Amino acid sequence: MAKFKKRKSKPTSGSGSGRSDGQAEPPAKDDVAGGAEPEPPPATAKPASSAPTDGSGEGARAPEPPPESESQRSEKERKLNLLFWMRVTLAVGAGAAATFVFADIEGEDRRWASIAFMIILFIGTVFVAKGMKMQLPSSDRKKIVTQGLGSYVFLYLFVWIVSYTLVNLESVQSGINL
Repeated sequence: MAKFKKRKSKPTSGSGSGRSDGQAEPPAKDDVAGGAEPEPPPATAKPASSAPTDGSGEGARAPEPPPESESQRSEKERKLNLLFWMRVTLAVGAGAAATFVFADIEGEDRRWASIAFMIILFIGTVFVAKGMKMQLPSSDRKKIVTQGLGSYVFLYLFVWIVSYTLVNLESVQSGINL
């Protein structure tokens, strides 16, 4: 036999059913048995509108994180800004260094070695960020990885291409003036 929730409030005047979808509401257990009115909810029960259900019929709620103080919020923002600028600075330095580190490698292997170098350095920044002991709520845990990711990748590639072009400018110009 299916369990039905007891009504938390009396039906609104009008149709008498209390439902807005036009369907009749199934009778409560007490209504079927003796025709008596349902018992009022205990004083400690929360209203149904504030407690989302998890599908099991129980009003389970996810625990809310404690509210952040202004100093905790500013500390978190300061550390995230530090992480962003650390990654931007690393991208510029590593992009320029990749030109010289991988100068002996020829062809496609140079490109893939530089991209692997970029990924390894980024993974290293994730470990550094975890060592910064940022107090992030569980919904913001991915910020450790995503903070400055796009800037890191594009700056690394931009600086690597520009520095490679400037270093090899002479060989490019001699090829044009044949």
